[in-house]
Amino acid sequence: MTAGTTTAAPAAGAPVSGAPAAARRSGNTRETWVALGFIAPTLLGFVVFYFWPSLRGLWLSLTDYQFFSTSSFVGLANYQRLLADETFWNAMAVTVWYVVLNIGFQTVLAVALAVLLHRLTRSVVIRGLVLLPYLVANVVVALLWFWMLDAQIGIVNQVLGWVGLGPISFFGSEAWAIPTIAFVNTWRHLGYTALLIFAGLVMIPRTLYEAGRVDGASELQMFRRITLPLLRPVLALVLVITVVGSFQVFDTVAVTTAGGPADASRVIQYYIFDLAFQRLDYGYASAVSVVLLVILSVIAFVQLRLMRANESDLS
Repeated sequence: MTAGTTTAAPAAGAPVSGAPAAARRSGNTRETWVALGFIAPTLLGFVVFYFWPSLRGLWLSLTDYQFFSTSSFVGLANYQRLLADETFWNAMAVTVWYVVLNIGFQTVLAVALAVLLHRLTRSVVIRGLVLLPYLVANVVVALLWFWMLDAQIGIVNQVLGWVGLGPISFFGSEAWAIPTIAFVNTWRHLGYTALLIFAGLVMIPRTLYEAGRVDGASELQMFRRITLPLLRPVLALVLVITVVGSFQVFDTVAVTTAGGPADASRVIQYYIFDLAFQRLDYGYASAVSVVLLVILSVIAFVQLRLMRANESDLS
């Protein structure tokens, strides 16, 4: 080494050379493309089957489009017609009544079932049995209960007759139609909802329950003071899923009551189906669909904000 020349050592924390940084950028780019490759099929399905039909439906709601006639732009006329439509408001009232019954029964029973699974057993077999009704197609479940609850040949009414309660027209009565449909869907979705809540319970440290027992807390006190507060984010998600799904009830109504008797079970989704595919009034049916989309978006937003779904007491 010649005199007078010095070699400067790289400063601490400084990049050694440009090559490793370039390699890291190349690796990040490759990972990004791989991630986009996995997302692309789902994104394509979303655009084709959800986003584009939603935009198309929004446009149709501003027209008087019907299948066998020419259409024209009518602006907000369909929405003005909706305000004076008694059938629409009756369908909304019936749907809200169904949602209240379905969510009330399903949430309470699902929380109780999830707590039992969490505190008493972790058996995969039992969890599979709990989920079994959800694996059956909803139309099959609806037809099964439709026959079982039939006023003449149904086994349920046969049992009621043996105990002297007489036959009940579960699907043919205005008073019983919606509660019966809510019961059928609660029976089918209960296991799925309970397993979602069970997944949230598993995340709660067992040491909290052990500390509660040491302090002399009862099971009910630990449920109120430990389980429910720490389960809030999961319950918020479950409630959004179940409420939105309840507003979209259709197949059970279609194969059992067809909206009857006397519009007692004509929920909003069945009303949209009737307008679009039986009356061929696509413009007005699209307007009702857009209103339902707005209502569900507002409900989901309010639920998530009120229940602070993005916060957890575990952190």
